[in-house]
Amino acid sequence: MRLLHIVRRYGPVGGMERYVWETTKELARLGHEVQVLCEYCPAEKPDGIRVHELGKMFYRPRWLYYWRFGRRVKGWLSEHPHPGWIIHSHERVGVHDVTTFHGPPFASVREKPWWKKISLRVAMQLYMERRELRVAKCIVPNSRIIARQLAHYYPEYAEKITSPVVPGVLPGALRTHRKVPLDGGVVGFVGIEWKRKGLPFAIEIVEQLRSKRPGLEFFVVGPLQEEVQHLFSGWPRGYWLLGRCKDVSYDEFDVLLHPARAEPYGMVIAEAMAASVPVVISDACGAADEVTSDAGTVLSLSASLDAWVDAVDRQLLRDAPVPRYERGWDKVANEFERIYGEVQR
Repeated sequence: MRLLHIVRRYGPVGGMERYVWETTKELARLGHEVQVLCEYCPAEKPDGIRVHELGKMFYRPRWLYYWRFGRRVKGWLSEHPHPGWIIHSHERVGVHDVTTFHGPPFASVREKPWWKKISLRVAMQLYMERRELRVAKCIVPNSRIIARQLAHYYPEYAEKITSPVVPGVLPGALRTHRKVPLDGGVVGFVGIEWKRKGLPFAIEIVEQLRSKRPGLEFFVVGPLQEEVQHLFSGWPRGYWLLGRCKDVSYDEFDVLLHPARAEPYGMVIAEAMAASVPVVISDACGAADEVTSDAGTVLSLSASLDAWVDAVDRQLLRDAPVPRYERGWDKVANEFERIYGEVQR
């Protein structure tokens, strides 16, 4: 098959970008002819993939940036037609056969008060999102949560929505199975967008658990120290603000705590499980479907603080090793091969 992927940044520089980067490399390894159309490529271009860069643009305002990117993509394809190619977009464009949704639909804005919906920004975002769905022959969500949201806000396109193609995960250092001290342990939190990912609630959970486990340590990866230091004003010790980390040392955690308010997928969850680290997460995470009972616990955010504390404590007390989560990017590529086959038929 001949495949053209569309993404603004082509490289392993974010969750969505990693998804496109790894999937296209695997598709090329499978023998498909793969090209990528992007704004720019911030990494060394992979062998066997032809990358077309349109050049950087001003990022603000965001809706205008998306609109201009879509116009440039359409113009480039007019000048460089690709008849017979399957065009797979990961952006708000209108020239594709397949589109992957990596985040929640913007259409959730419909549920906000009317004064938050009356703007050119909202109108253009809704227009581009609907166009993206209308043009696509197949709409691929990256989790069941996204699939349900798309079907809810756009029931007229529900028949185009495929089964989710969840991200793969690269194997990393495995956590050595160890007995956690009854008065200690290490709880990890990972997330740059710390408010949405539930850091304030995670702090409450760990703080209460420390009354039972005074030696418990809390590793916070992602937010800068100056952004979150005030949240630990009552903590004399026991926490480590590690800031941005290119590679997270999940194997140092005894449990990953991720009580996110909204998380389309949550790669940190899959990465922790791939390191054999148990997880305690909210059911607002797309990756919750991947968490089996022997890999961790999924709780509602409406559950009590005591329920969350108990769930973390139980993971620290566990005797059995955590089975390693495995989902190679080759599986992601295989699932897209089947979707492309449907498009061709």
